[in-house]
Amino acid sequence: MAESEVKLTKLAKCAGCGAKVGAGVLAQLLEDIRVHSDPNLLVGFDKSDDASVYRVSDELALVQTVDFFPPIADDPYTFGQIAATNALSDVYAMGGEPKLCLNIMAIPENMPREAVHALLRGGYDKVYEAGALITGGHSILDDEPKYGLAVTGFVHPDRVLTNGGAKPGDVLFLTKPIGIGVLTTAGKARLLSEDDQALCFQLMTTLNKAARDVMVKYRVHACTDVTGFGLMGHGSEMAQGSNVQLVIRTKDVPVLDHALDFARDGILPAGMYRNRAFAEAVVDAGETPLALQDIFYDPQTAGGLLLAVDPTDADALERELLAALPYARRIGTVQDYTGGAYIRLV
Repeated sequence: MAESEVKLTKLAKCAGCGAKVGAGVLAQLLEDIRVHSDPNLLVGFDKSDDASVYRVSDELALVQTVDFFPPIADDPYTFGQIAATNALSDVYAMGGEPKLCLNIMAIPENMPREAVHALLRGGYDKVYEAGALITGGHSILDDEPKYGLAVTGFVHPDRVLTNGGAKPGDVLFLTKPIGIGVLTTAGKARLLSEDDQALCFQLMTTLNKAARDVMVKYRVHACTDVTGFGLMGHGSEMAQGSNVQLVIRTKDVPVLDHALDFARDGILPAGMYRNRAFAEAVVDAGETPLALQDIFYDPQTAGGLLLAVDPTDADALERELLAALPYARRIGTVQDYTGGAYIRLV
Protein backbone atom coordinates (compact mmCIF):
# COMPACT_ATOMS: atom_id res chain seq x y z
CA MET A 1 0.00 0.00 0.00
CA ALA A 2 1.38 3.41 -0.96
CA GLU A 3 1.48 6.14 1.66
CA SER A 4 -1.09 8.15 -0.33
CA GLU A 5 -3.58 5.27 0.09
CA VAL A 6 -3.51 5.46 3.88
CA LYS A 7 -6.62 7.32 5.12
CA LEU A 8 -5.30 8.28 8.52
CA THR A 9 -8.35 10.30 9.60
CA LYS A 10 -10.51 7.19 9.22
CA LEU A 11 -8.43 5.57 11.99
CA ALA A 12 -9.15 8.34 14.51
CA LYS A 13 -12.31 9.18 16.48
CA CYS A 14 -11.41 12.88 16.57
CA ALA A 15 -8.88 15.05 14.79
CA GLY A 16 -5.98 17.24 15.86
CA CYS A 17 -6.48 19.55 18.83
CA GLY A 18 -10.15 18.66 18.84
CA ALA A 19 -9.01 15.59 20.79
CA LYS A 20 -7.86 17.69 23.77
CA VAL A 21 -9.36 17.03 27.17
CA GLY A 22 -11.70 19.95 27.91
CA ALA A 23 -10.20 22.78 29.92
CA GLY A 24 -12.82 22.46 32.66
CA VAL A 25 -12.22 18.73 33.07
CA LEU A 26 -8.47 19.29 33.00
CA ALA A 27 -8.69 21.86 35.81
CA GLN A 28 -10.62 19.37 37.94
CA LEU A 29 -8.06 16.65 37.29
CA LEU A 30 -5.22 18.92 38.45
CA GLU A 31 -6.90 20.68 41.37
CA ASP A 32 -5.73 18.36 44.20
CA ILE A 33 -2.17 17.92 42.94
CA ARG A 34 0.36 19.57 45.20
CA VAL A 35 2.50 22.20 43.48
CA HIS A 36 6.07 22.33 44.80
CA SER A 37 7.81 25.69 44.83
CA ASP A 38 11.15 26.42 43.22
CA PRO A 39 12.43 29.98 42.82
CA ASN A 40 13.80 29.11 39.40
CA LEU A 41 10.47 27.79 38.09
CA LEU A 42 9.18 30.92 36.39
CA VAL A 43 6.07 29.31 34.86
CA GLY A 44 4.53 25.98 35.91
CA PHE A 45 1.37 24.01 35.17
CA ASP A 46 -0.52 25.91 37.85
CA LYS A 47 -0.50 29.03 35.62
CA SER A 48 -2.68 27.68 32.75
CA ASP A 49 0.07 28.82 30.41
CA ASP A 50 1.39 27.38 27.16
CA ALA A 51 4.64 25.88 28.47
CA SER A 52 6.80 25.65 31.57
CA VAL A 53 9.80 27.95 31.98
CA TYR A 54 12.79 27.21 34.21
CA ARG A 55 15.62 29.67 34.83
CA VAL A 56 19.06 28.13 34.36
CA SER A 57 21.07 31.35 34.72
CA ASP A 58 20.60 35.11 34.63
CA GLU A 59 20.81 34.90 30.83
CA LEU A 60 19.04 31.64 30.02
CA ALA A 61 15.74 29.92 30.78
CA LEU A 62 14.42 26.65 29.36
CA VAL A 63 10.95 26.52 27.82
CA GLN A 64 9.45 23.02 27.79
CA THR A 65 6.24 21.72 26.29
CA VAL A 66 4.71 18.56 24.82
CA ASP A 67 1.89 18.13 22.33
CA PHE A 68 0.57 15.22 20.28
CA PHE A 69 -2.74 14.19 18.77
CA PRO A 70 -4.55 11.86 16.31
CA PRO A 71 -4.48 12.51 12.55
CA ILE A 72 -6.05 15.64 11.14
CA ALA A 73 -4.89 14.85 7.58
CA ASP A 74 -4.97 11.63 5.57
CA ASP A 75 -1.53 12.18 4.08
CA PRO A 76 1.09 11.02 6.63
CA TYR A 77 3.68 13.64 5.63
CA THR A 78 1.16 16.47 6.02
CA PHE A 79 0.01 15.05 9.36
CA GLY A 80 3.61 15.00 10.59
CA GLN A 81 4.11 18.63 9.54
CA ILE A 82 0.91 19.79 11.25
CA ALA A 83 1.64 17.97 14.49
CA ALA A 84 5.17 19.38 14.63
CA THR A 85 3.95 22.91 13.83
CA ASN A 86 1.43 22.67 16.64
CA ALA A 87 3.94 21.37 19.20
CA LEU A 88 6.52 24.04 18.38
CA SER A 89 3.90 26.77 18.77
CA ASP A 90 3.87 26.75 22.58
CA VAL A 91 7.54 27.74 22.69
CA TYR A 92 6.93 30.63 20.29
CA ALA A 93 3.98 31.76 22.43
CA MET A 94 6.33 32.15 25.40
CA GLY A 95 8.68 34.30 23.32
CA GLY A 96 11.20 31.46 23.05
CA GLU A 97 13.15 29.73 20.29
CA PRO A 98 12.79 25.93 19.88
CA LYS A 99 16.09 24.06 20.12
CA LEU A 100 15.62 20.33 20.88
CA CYS A 101 12.69 18.03 20.11
CA LEU A 102 11.74 14.43 20.86
CA ASN A 103 9.28 12.44 18.76
CA ILE A 104 6.18 10.99 20.44
CA MET A 105 4.47 8.42 18.22
CA ALA A 106 1.81 5.73 18.46
CA ILE A 107 1.14 3.63 15.35
CA PRO A 108 -0.98 0.63 14.39
CA GLU A 109 1.05 -2.54 13.95
CA ASN A 110 -0.10 -2.89 10.34
CA MET A 111 0.60 0.72 9.32
CA PRO A 112 2.82 0.60 6.21
CA ARG A 113 6.48 1.38 6.78
CA GLU A 114 6.38 4.00 4.02
CA ALA A 115 3.56 5.83 5.78
CA VAL A 116 5.39 5.87 9.13
CA HIS A 117 8.53 7.13 7.40
CA ALA A 118 6.55 9.91 5.69
CA LEU A 119 4.94 10.94 8.99
CA LEU A 120 8.33 11.22 10.69
CA ARG A 121 9.83 13.03 7.71
CA GLY A 122 7.05 15.62 7.91
CA GLY A 123 7.91 16.27 11.54
CA TYR A 124 11.65 16.42 10.85
CA ASP A 125 11.24 18.86 7.97
CA LYS A 126 9.12 21.27 10.02
CA VAL A 127 11.49 21.11 13.02
CA TYR A 128 14.42 21.79 10.69
CA GLU A 129 12.54 24.81 9.29
CA ALA A 130 12.20 26.05 12.87
CA GLY A 131 15.99 25.84 13.33
CA ALA A 132 15.66 23.08 15.93
CA LEU A 133 16.80 19.44 16.13
CA ILE A 134 15.04 16.13 16.71
CA THR A 135 17.31 14.08 18.94
CA GLY A 136 15.26 10.93 19.62
CA GLY A 137 11.88 10.04 21.01
CA HIS A 138 9.56 7.21 21.97
CA SER A 139 7.05 5.11 20.03
CA ILE A 140 4.42 2.53 20.96
CA LEU A 141 1.90 0.36 19.14
CA ASP A 142 -1.69 1.59 19.22
CA ASP A 143 -4.79 0.97 17.12
CA GLU A 144 -5.17 4.74 16.62
CA PRO A 145 -2.15 6.65 15.24
CA LYS A 146 -0.90 9.67 17.15
CA TYR A 147 2.12 11.91 16.69
CA GLY A 148 3.71 14.97 18.24
CA LEU A 149 6.78 16.35 19.95
CA ALA A 150 8.27 17.20 23.29
CA VAL A 151 10.03 20.52 22.70
CA THR A 152 12.71 22.40 24.63
CA GLY A 153 13.41 26.01 23.75
CA PHE A 154 15.51 28.90 25.05
CA VAL A 155 14.41 32.34 26.22
CA HIS A 156 15.94 35.13 28.28
CA PRO A 157 14.42 35.00 31.81
CA ASP A 158 13.50 38.68 31.61
CA ARG A 159 11.76 38.30 28.25
CA VAL A 160 9.36 35.46 28.97
CA LEU A 161 5.87 36.12 27.62
CA THR A 162 2.93 34.61 29.50
CA ASN A 163 -0.81 34.75 29.05
CA GLY A 164 -1.17 36.68 32.32
CA GLY A 165 0.48 40.01 31.56
CA ALA A 166 -2.15 41.90 29.56
CA LYS A 167 -2.73 45.50 30.68
CA PRO A 168 -5.68 47.89 30.29
CA GLY A 169 -5.22 49.86 27.08
CA ASP A 170 -3.39 47.07 25.27
CA VAL A 171 -4.35 46.26 21.69
CA LEU A 172 -5.23 42.67 20.76
CA PHE A 173 -3.91 40.96 17.62
CA LEU A 174 -4.60 37.50 16.17
CA THR A 175 -2.07 36.16 13.67
CA LYS A 176 -4.10 33.39 11.94
CA PRO A 177 -7.78 33.05 11.00
CA ILE A 178 -10.04 30.74 13.00
CA GLY A 179 -12.48 28.05 11.87
CA ILE A 180 -9.98 25.23 11.31
CA GLY A 181 -11.89 22.81 13.55
CA VAL A 182 -15.14 23.37 11.70
CA LEU A 183 -13.53 22.98 8.27
CA THR A 184 -11.59 19.84 9.20
CA THR A 185 -14.81 18.36 10.61
CA ALA A 186 -16.44 19.07 7.26
CA GLY A 187 -13.41 17.52 5.60
CA LYS A 188 -13.86 14.25 7.50
CA ALA A 189 -17.39 14.15 6.07
CA ARG A 190 -15.98 14.78 2.57
CA LEU A 191 -17.83 18.12 2.36
CA LEU A 192 -14.78 20.36 1.96
CA SER A 193 -13.57 21.67 -1.39
CA GLU A 194 -9.99 21.03 -2.47
CA ASP A 195 -9.19 24.75 -2.23
CA ASP A 196 -10.52 25.03 1.33
CA GLN A 197 -8.67 21.90 2.35
CA ALA A 198 -5.43 23.18 0.82
CA LEU A 199 -5.77 26.47 2.70
CA CYS A 200 -6.39 24.62 5.97
CA PHE A 201 -3.24 22.58 5.48
CA GLN A 202 -1.26 25.67 4.51
CA LEU A 203 -2.29 27.47 7.71
CA MET A 204 -1.73 24.43 9.94
CA THR A 205 1.80 23.98 8.58
CA THR A 206 2.74 27.66 8.94
CA LEU A 207 5.05 28.04 11.92
CA ASN A 208 4.40 30.80 14.43
CA LYS A 209 8.10 31.62 14.09
CA ALA A 210 7.51 34.71 11.94
CA ALA A 211 4.93 36.04 14.41
CA ARG A 212 7.31 35.40 17.31
CA ASP A 213 10.23 37.07 15.53
CA VAL A 214 8.11 40.19 14.99
CA MET A 215 6.50 40.41 18.41
CA VAL A 216 9.72 40.20 20.42
CA LYS A 217 10.75 43.56 18.93
CA TYR A 218 7.81 45.30 20.60
CA ARG A 219 6.27 45.74 24.04
CA VAL A 220 4.00 42.71 23.98
CA HIS A 221 2.63 42.25 27.49
CA ALA A 222 0.88 38.88 27.02
CA CYS A 223 0.73 36.11 24.44
CA THR A 224 -0.94 32.74 23.99
CA ASP A 225 -1.42 30.48 21.00
CA VAL A 226 -5.01 29.78 20.03
CA THR A 227 -5.29 26.01 19.77
CA GLY A 228 -7.53 23.35 21.30
CA PHE A 229 -9.51 25.59 23.67
CA GLY A 230 -10.46 28.01 20.88
CA LEU A 231 -10.32 31.80 20.84
CA MET A 232 -12.75 32.10 23.76
CA GLY A 233 -11.06 29.44 25.87
CA HIS A 234 -7.52 30.77 25.46
CA GLY A 235 -8.77 34.35 25.56
CA SER A 236 -10.55 33.73 28.87
CA GLU A 237 -7.36 32.28 30.33
CA MET A 238 -5.51 35.45 29.29
CA ALA A 239 -8.22 37.72 30.70
CA GLN A 240 -8.53 35.91 34.02
CA GLY A 241 -4.78 35.46 34.39
CA SER A 242 -4.30 39.19 33.79
CA ASN A 243 -7.43 40.28 35.71
CA VAL A 244 -8.62 42.33 32.75
CA GLN A 245 -11.49 42.28 30.27
CA LEU A 246 -10.91 41.56 26.60
CA VAL A 247 -13.20 43.49 24.25
CA ILE A 248 -13.24 41.71 20.90
CA ARG A 249 -14.70 43.29 17.77
CA THR A 250 -16.34 40.32 16.07
CA LYS A 251 -16.24 41.86 12.57
CA ASP A 252 -12.46 42.19 12.79
CA VAL A 253 -11.73 38.59 13.78
CA PRO A 254 -10.39 36.71 10.73
CA VAL A 255 -12.64 33.71 9.99
CA LEU A 256 -11.95 31.16 7.28
CA ASP A 257 -14.25 31.24 4.26
CA HIS A 258 -17.18 28.81 4.46
CA ALA A 259 -16.55 28.00 8.15
CA LEU A 260 -19.55 30.10 9.12
CA ASP A 261 -21.75 28.33 6.56
CA PHE A 262 -20.80 24.92 7.95
CA ALA A 263 -21.36 26.17 11.52
CA ARG A 264 -24.86 27.34 10.57
CA ASP A 265 -25.52 23.82 9.26
CA GLY A 266 -24.41 22.32 12.59
CA ILE A 267 -21.18 20.80 11.28
CA LEU A 268 -19.15 21.34 14.44
CA PRO A 269 -16.41 19.41 16.24
CA ALA A 270 -17.14 17.91 19.67
CA GLY A 271 -14.38 20.09 21.09
CA MET A 272 -16.45 23.19 20.34
CA TYR A 273 -19.10 22.07 22.82
CA ARG A 274 -16.46 21.32 25.48
CA ASN A 275 -14.93 24.76 24.96
CA ARG A 276 -18.30 26.47 25.20
CA ALA A 277 -19.10 24.61 28.44
CA PHE A 278 -15.76 25.79 29.88
CA ALA A 279 -15.72 29.46 28.83
CA GLU A 280 -19.31 30.53 28.14
CA ALA A 281 -19.93 31.67 31.72
CA VAL A 282 -17.25 34.38 31.44
CA VAL A 283 -18.19 35.59 27.92
CA ASP A 284 -20.73 38.31 27.19
CA ALA A 285 -21.70 37.44 23.61
CA GLY A 286 -23.99 40.43 23.18
CA GLU A 287 -25.78 40.25 19.83
CA THR A 288 -23.25 37.89 18.24
CA PRO A 289 -25.06 35.29 16.08
CA LEU A 290 -24.89 31.74 17.45
CA ALA A 291 -22.96 30.32 14.46
CA LEU A 292 -20.25 32.98 14.86
CA GLN A 293 -20.09 32.26 18.58
CA ASP A 294 -19.51 28.61 17.66
CA ILE A 295 -16.54 29.64 15.52
CA PHE A 296 -15.10 31.57 18.47
CA TYR A 297 -15.26 28.38 20.59
CA ASP A 298 -13.95 26.21 17.75
CA PRO A 299 -10.80 24.21 18.64
CA GLN A 300 -7.90 25.24 16.43
CA THR A 301 -5.00 23.02 15.42
CA ALA A 302 -1.67 24.84 14.97
CA GLY A 303 -3.55 28.12 15.33
CA GLY A 304 -2.12 31.61 15.51
CA LEU A 305 -0.93 33.78 18.38
CA LEU A 306 -3.18 36.08 20.40
CA LEU A 307 -1.13 39.12 21.45
CA ALA A 308 -1.78 41.98 23.86
CA VAL A 309 0.58 44.83 22.90
CA ASP A 310 1.22 48.28 24.31
CA PRO A 311 -0.96 50.75 22.36
CA THR A 312 2.01 52.93 21.43
CA ASP A 313 3.55 49.96 19.61
CA ALA A 314 0.35 48.71 17.97
CA ASP A 315 0.66 50.48 14.60
CA ALA A 316 4.28 49.48 14.04
CA LEU A 317 3.59 45.90 15.12
CA GLU A 318 0.59 45.73 12.79
CA ARG A 319 2.61 46.89 9.80
CA GLU A 320 5.34 44.35 10.40
CA LEU A 321 2.93 41.51 11.18
CA LEU A 322 0.96 42.11 7.98
CA ALA A 323 4.14 42.10 5.92
CA ALA A 324 5.00 38.65 7.29
CA LEU A 325 1.51 37.21 7.91
CA PRO A 326 -1.26 38.50 5.61
CA TYR A 327 -4.04 37.03 7.78
CA ALA A 328 -2.94 38.83 10.97
CA ARG A 329 -5.57 41.24 12.32
CA ARG A 330 -6.11 43.79 15.09
CA ILE A 331 -9.19 42.35 16.82
CA GLY A 332 -9.86 44.36 19.98
CA THR A 333 -8.61 46.00 23.14
CA VAL A 334 -7.95 45.27 26.80
CA GLN A 335 -9.91 47.10 29.49
CA ASP A 336 -10.03 47.23 33.28
CA TYR A 337 -11.95 44.36 34.81
CA THR A 338 -14.82 45.66 36.91
CA GLY A 339 -16.69 42.40 37.43
CA GLY A 340 -18.91 40.22 35.27
CA ALA A 341 -17.69 38.84 31.95
CA TYR A 342 -13.98 38.57 31.23
CA ILE A 343 -14.60 38.70 27.47
CA ARG A 344 -17.08 41.01 25.77
CA LEU A 345 -18.01 40.51 22.11
CA VAL A 346 -19.07 43.67 20.30
